[in-house]
Amino acid sequence: MANTTHFSTKDRILGAAEELFAQHGFAGTSLRQVTSRADVNIAAVNYHFGSKENLVNEVFRRRMDDMTALRLSQLKTALEQHPGELRPVLAAFVEPALAMSQDRHGGGAFVRVVARAYAEKNDGLRKFLSDHYGHVLREFGKAIATCVPGLSKEELYWRLDFLAGALTYAMADFGLIKRPADVTEAAHRERAARELIRFAEAGIRAGN
Repeated sequence: MANTTHFSTKDRILGAAEELFAQHGFAGTSLRQVTSRADVNIAAVNYHFGSKENLVNEVFRRRMDDMTALRLSQLKTALEQHPGELRPVLAAFVEPALAMSQDRHGGGAFVRVVARAYAEKNDGLRKFLSDHYGHVLREFGKAIATCVPGLSKEELYWRLDFLAGALTYAMADFGLIKRPADVTEAAHRERAARELIRFAEAGIRAGN
């Protein structure tokens, strides 16, 4: 029973922090607000996370670890079953991220947290993401380079950057295309993934 309490307290803190970071940003959210929203005391936050900076990092880790595992698993399958084909590689990058953004258990809030990370200069968070998830971009970079060998390394990383930005925009559902009332979220997400993958494929192959 103690184990369940341990995890539920930690998850409550992470969920509360995610919602507050989405609403107010990292600098604009205090630990006191987090403890109030999670209905815990400050000692619980210190016990589980040690510092606000580590709490920010763990909010990202909670979502990113699962998404990273799905991306790399799908990439492995793409390379084994469709060697040399670009579109399955791009699908492995795009589809798990869009699926995570539609997760009913806080996926939307996390996307807004990602948008905050782009807007706020948080060097500690950037280092954490680079240290823990930079290898994912490198793996996709290698796979794309195999499919489009004419790209220079600089061109490849420019285009991968643009893809990541477009994907974040699509995840946040900021665009002109809104889900029609008669279309399910899953169907809308599949259409968004399909269109983004086609767009990215054309962009990455441009001039090659």
